[in-house]
Amino acid sequence: MITVTTPIIEGIPTLQVLGLVQGNTVRARNVGRDIIAAFRNVVGGEISGYSRLLADAREEALGRLTQQAEALGANAVVNLRFSTAMIMSGAAEILAYGTAIRVDPAAS
Repeated sequence: MITVTTPIIEGIPTLQVLGLVQGNTVRARNVGRDIIAAFRNVVGGEISGYSRLLADAREEALGRLTQQAEALGANAVVNLRFSTAMIMSGAAEILAYGTAIRVDPAAS
């Protein structure tokens, strides 16, 4: 599956626009990460537990978007974007969305 943030895939013709696709996940903090985060807030530095949590959430959202695109018959997604929103204290949603298309990779 080709995924790009641009509105077209340069050099590859679009055969069909299939529509909006999305994938999301909601993740919550945990006490262990919060204790480390509080310490890091005092001394500074990256909170690697949260970095991993967000990276995993982005990958899960992207995987769900890809599954939805494949179910429509797409082999690419253009205009890929990520968004995040706080759902409640300690929980956030990561949303991946874009436009599913079919392209002709042989024509490149």
